[in-house]
Amino acid sequence: MSPFGTATRSPGGFAVSSGSRRLLRLLPFLLILGVAWVPGGSLADAPGPVVVATIASSINPVTADFLSSVIERAEEEKATLIVVELDTPGGLDTAMRQMVQEIIRTPVPVAVYVSPSGARAASAGVLITLAADIAAMAPGTNIGAAHPVGIGGGGMDNTMAKKVENDAAAYARSLAEKKGRSGEWAELAVRESASLTETDAKKKNVIEIVAPSLSALLTTIDGRVIEKGEKTVTLRTKGASVTRIPMGLRHRVLSALADPNIAYILMMIGIYGIFFELSNPGAVFPGIVGGIALILGFYSLQTLSASYAGFLLIALALILFILEIKIASHGALTIGGIISMVLGSLMLFRSSVDPYLRISWSVLLLMVGVSALFFGTVVTLAVRSQLRKPATGSEGMIGETGVVMGDFTGKGKVFVVGELWDAECPLPLRKGDKVTVVQRKEMTLVVKPQEMTR
Repeated sequence: MSPFGTATRSPGGFAVSSGSRRLLRLLPFLLILGVAWVPGGSLADAPGPVVVATIASSINPVTADFLSSVIERAEEEKATLIVVELDTPGGLDTAMRQMVQEIIRTPVPVAVYVSPSGARAASAGVLITLAADIAAMAPGTNIGAAHPVGIGGGGMDNTMAKKVENDAAAYARSLAEKKGRSGEWAELAVRESASLTETDAKKKNVIEIVAPSLSALLTTIDGRVIEKGEKTVTLRTKGASVTRIPMGLRHRVLSALADPNIAYILMMIGIYGIFFELSNPGAVFPGIVGGIALILGFYSLQTLSASYAGFLLIALALILFILEIKIASHGALTIGGIISMVLGSLMLFRSSVDPYLRISWSVLLLMVGVSALFFGTVVTLAVRSQLRKPATGSEGMIGETGVVMGDFTGKGKVFVVGELWDAECPLPLRKGDKVTVVQRKEMTLVVKPQEMTR
C-alpha cells in the first residue's frame, strides 16, 4: 500500500493516489494563503481607488455638503486617497470650517490640488488647503488673501473686526502647524492678505508639491508617508484607478442658487409676480411663479448670509409701487420706491473684498432700470387717465355738440352723439342750429347756442 493512500489509474494512463487528490483539492487554498504570507502581498492591502472631486465655485453650504457626500462615498469604497481639485475665490466662514472638520475627521487621506492653471485658492480656500494632508498646486496658480470680511447686516466695529481677525489668524496658524506647514505665512495670509504663486508657496513650505496634472500628482506622492489621526499611512497611488465624482443635479441647482446675482433676480421675479397677482386678483399664474421665486430667493439669502435690512427696503419699494397705483401722488411714491430699491439692492449683499459676495453692477442697474421704466410707465398712464375728460356716462355728454331738430324756446329736441335727446334752453333756437351741451339732468340735456359758448 502506498504511504499516501491507495493508487488509482487515471484515464490518461498515470497513477494518482487518493492522498495526492486531496492535496490537489487543497492547492487553491494553499496558493491564497501563500499570497497572503508574502510581505506586501496581502489581498487586504490592495490599493483602493483615488476619488477625485472638483470644487470650482465659492465656498458655501452647498459645496460643504457636496464635500461631505464625496468623503462619505470614499469611506464606503475604502479609497486610497481623496483629491479635491480646488478653484475658489473664497466664501463663508461657517461653510469653510465645516469642510475643514470633514477633511480632518475622515480616515481617508485628503489632497487639495489647486488646479487647473489659472485657478486660485483665495480667502476660505487657503484654510481648506492648509487643512489637507497633501497640499499641491498646478503651475500658474496662486494662494492667499484670507483676511476675514464682514458680510450681511452691516460692517463690524474695530473691536469686533480685531476679534474676528485674531480668531481667523489663530485658526490658520493652527491648521498649518498641525500639518507641518508655515504657520507664520498662514497668519500673514489672514492679517495682511498675503498671496503666493505656486513656486513661492512651495519654497515657503505652504504646499508640498507643484504638479502639472493629476496623474503627475499621483505619481509624485506614491509611497509618501503621512500622519492621519493616530495612524501612519503610506500612500499607494501610482497606477491606482481614478474615480471622479461630479456634482449631482441637486448640488448643481443649489450651487447656482447660491450666486448673489441669481438670488437677486429670483427675488425680483418673486416681487413682480406677487405685485401682478395683487393688481389682478385671480390671475393665479403670476402668484404661483412669484411664490416659487420668492421661496428660492429666501433660500439663497439664507445660504449667502444676506442683509435682511436690504430685503426689507426692496419690499418697501414694492409697497410704494402698489400704493402709487392706488393713490394719486403724481410720481412721488414711485420715486421713493426706486430710491428704496436701489439702497436695498446695494445693502443686500455686502463685501469690501470679495466681489462674488455682492450683486454685479450690470444686474443691479438692469433690474432697477426695468423696475423704474415699468412703474414709471404705469404711473404716467394712470395720471393721464385721471386728467382725461370722461368719455362715457353723464360727464361724457358735457361739451358735446348737437343739432336742433325743430324751432323751440324753453324745451325741444336735439340730436347729440347719434341719439335724439330732450333739451332745455332759455333762448330761442331754430331748426339746424348747433348747440353745446352744458349740463345733463337725468334724460334731459341743458344746451346753449354754440356761438354763446365761445
